Amino acid sequence: MTQPDPEVRTDPAEMTAVQLVSAYAAGLLSPVEATQACLDAIAARDGALNAFCLLDPDRTLVQAKDSEARWQSGNPRGLLDGVPIAIKDIFLTDGWPTLRGSACVDANGPWLVDSPVAARLREDGMVFLGKTTTPEIAWKGVTDCPLTGVTRNPVDPATTAGGSSGGSAAAVAGAMAPVAVGTDGGGSIRIPASFCGIVGFKPTHGRIPLYPASPFGPLAHAGPMTRTVEDAALLMDILSLPDPRDPTALAPTFTTFRSQMQRDVRGLSVGYSATLGYASVDPEVAEIVARAVGRLAEAELTIEAVDPGFPDPREAFETLWAAGAAAMLAKFPAGSRDQVDPGLGRVWDRGTTISAVEYLDARQVAAQVGITMGAFHTAYDVLITPTMPITAFPAGYDVPPDSELLGWPDWTPFTYPFNMTQQPAISIPVGTTRAGLPVGMQIVGPRHSDDLVLAVARHAEAVLAG
Repeated sequence: MTQPDPEVRTDPAEMTAVQLVSAYAAGLLSPVEATQACLDAIAARDGALNAFCLLDPDRTLVQAKDSEARWQSGNPRGLLDGVPIAIKDIFLTDGWPTLRGSACVDANGPWLVDSPVAARLREDGMVFLGKTTTPEIAWKGVTDCPLTGVTRNPVDPATTAGGSSGGSAAAVAGAMAPVAVGTDGGGSIRIPASFCGIVGFKPTHGRIPLYPASPFGPLAHAGPMTRTVEDAALLMDILSLPDPRDPTALAPTFTTFRSQMQRDVRGLSVGYSATLGYASVDPEVAEIVARAVGRLAEAELTIEAVDPGFPDPREAFETLWAAGAAAMLAKFPAGSRDQVDPGLGRVWDRGTTISAVEYLDARQVAAQVGITMGAFHTAYDVLITPTMPITAFPAGYDVPPDSELLGWPDWTPFTYPFNMTQQPAISIPVGTTRAGLPVGMQIVGPRHSDDLVLAVARHAEAVLAG
């Protein structure tokens, strides 16, 4: 196959999904070449990072060859036919075990069902590179577990990739996969996106269908993890297609995310909250985000410093989270309590003590935060915050070592409130600290405004790159 000009082409493993499809269409690159480049990158880098928990190169290359034949015949199947993708080991994937990071799950299956996410990606013709690591049942904001060990940050392997979609973030940031998918029940896409310096999008609850239903219920979301907002929008056009197995799924959109992403957002009213009124933020992180916000103000966004007006809902979130974890773990085999991650075991214990009244009280707190945010968005089109109050800390810890923090929600104050409200929220990289660690900025929109959030993020991405 004719090779493109090296001045306008990068290593296929480092290209975006849009760049890969353009190269396929021009006959400059084949899906087999791109896939092999990713497999080679995984072989070279993942020993140090531990982003993948399952690889099946033979099956992966069969998918790539099938895609290559479609491109050669002029009949690509979908938007991202032939683009390699990494899949978090939470999504059921036909032919591959989905262990959810737990030794308590029977690896023998049978594994014969695609989740809606895997089904839509397969129908589009994307190439499945493998399954990515997760903490056990995706329970915390870093990625390590007794089954697969510690996942590390490609920016600095001494630090955590974040979680619970840390494997997917490390795969993208480490140039082992151009795109990936993750889940987000309290920040699990946005946390690792911020720590690893990539784009991570949590759409409105129900926008991407899920099956089986998550035990975390209304907190649970799925979403794309990419290097650019444009790639995230393209993945949203695939992932948001309907699936009858999710009774909470939203109706299909009337437009495409990739078209709406290009809309002009200049003049929008933006509320900027540096702390949400209760968070403590590392001064260097705060400075980097504030500087990015200042540049956006210069680029014709009307920005006002304002807090949304709700108190920290962490206690209610932890009640909902523990109840969901206990509901899932109750289905594990007898004796599993002593085999799971010790921190998860403590969450399990707490979840078994939560009454229906306590759970409903926590749901009422979530509803009140949603009401407050609904009123906020009558005055402001979107809210901007830091994604994380800190940068990545040493790998292998649930909380920053030598801190007085007790659990992962203590250091994720900007993410979990918007799982409780089910709003769309995206993290985009906006700079690095003097130590070279990435910092993310979060953009939050009203429920069902996924296209708006992507458009503002695309505008911000362009402004900050200029």
